Amino acid sequence: MAAPTNWSDLRSDLHRRMDSAVEVLKKEFSGLRSGRASTSLLEPVVVEAYGSAMPISQCGTIGVPEPRMLTVQVWDKGLIKAVEKAIRESGLGLNPSVDGQLVRVPIPALNEERRKELQKVAGKYAEQARVSVRNVRRDGMDGLKKLAKDGHISEDEIHKHEKEVQSLTDDTIKKLDDLLAHKEKEIMQV
Repeated sequence: MAAPTNWSDLRSDLHRRMDSAVEVLKKEFSGLRSGRASTSLLEPVVVEAYGSAMPISQCGTIGVPEPRMLTVQVWDKGLIKAVEKAIRESGLGLNPSVDGQLVRVPIPALNEERRKELQKVAGKYAEQARVSVRNVRRDGMDGLKKLAKDGHISEDEIHKHEKEVQSLTDDTIKKLDDLLAHKEKEIMQV
C-alpha cells in the first residue's frame, strides 16, 4: 500500500491491520481444540518440501476419520517423511505414525500436562499477535511523523492522533488478552 497522505487513510490502515492481528489469533486459537480432532489443528504446520516451506494442506488431504484421530493423505510419496517430521516438530505435542501414504495423527487425551502444553501454545500465539499490534502502532507513529514532515498535519494534530493510535493499540491488546483468557479457560475445562 502507498504511504497514506492524510490522517483518515492512516487511521483506517491501522484499524485494518490491528483487526487482522485479532482475526489471525482467532484462527490460530480455533486450531487449539481442547477435545475433538479438527483439521484446523494442523493448519499452522509447515512442511519443508521441494526446497521451500509450504503449509501442510498443500502436501496432502487432511481428514478426521474419528473424533480423536487426524489423517494426512500425502499426495507425493517423497514427502511422507517430511510431513511426519513437520507434525512431530510443530510444538503441538502430536506423535504421528506412517501407514503407506497415510500419516495418522492420534490426538492425545487432555490430561493436566497436555492442557498446560496447550495453554503455553495459546500464550505463544497471543504474544505473537501482541508483537504484531505493537509493530502496527510503531508504523502508525512513524506515519504521523511523516505526515507532519510532509506538511499534511500540524504538530498539535500529531499529539492528538498519537493518543488515538495508543488508544487503538490498548483496545486491540485488551481484545487479544480477552481472547487468550477465554481460550485458557476453555482448555482447562474438563
